[in-house]
Amino acid sequence: MSEPASITSGIAQRYASAVFELAKEEKKLAAVESDLDALDAALADSADFRSLISSPVYTREEQASALAALATKMKLSSQMTGVMGVMAQKRRLFVLPALLTALRDRIAEDKGEVTADVTSAKALTKAQSDKLAKALKASVGKDVKINAAVDESLIGGLIVKVGSKMIDSSIRSRLNALQNSMKEVG
Repeated sequence: MSEPASITSGIAQRYASAVFELAKEEKKLAAVESDLDALDAALADSADFRSLISSPVYTREEQASALAALATKMKLSSQMTGVMGVMAQKRRLFVLPALLTALRDRIAEDKGEVTADVTSAKALTKAQSDKLAKALKASVGKDVKINAAVDESLIGGLIVKVGSKMIDSSIRSRLNALQNSMKEVG
């Protein structure tokens, strides 16, 4: 991990720990978890929001007031509103995406869940997703939350990542393996 990424991760972990502990103490973990979904969607959909948290052009006060208005509009919990205000005052809003990831990981760990990143050639149906989650639960021993993505270049099959384990059963990887073995023969 590069040094700037390591620093960002460390800052995000500290803020995530503070928000998690406060939310758990006040029994507001469910509210914070819904805040994570809302903020992830906002980051994905709004270039202006991404610019607000990463651009040095905005002053601390501008960032803080914009985030306060945004938090009110999105009906965010007091825990998330507070941490974003502190981050704006400390000029650390650039770690917000890492904070969301770290906080999601802490909540999942507390619930005894793991997240599986699943990439498929086409979108999984609800039945396929449930069957995969059940199979992964049997393998991992914990509840599995599936984070699905689509990559048509896979042609077919799946790539499943759970923690540090990865299973690549895509047709693309099989064709690449076949191509490499044919190069060795010729």
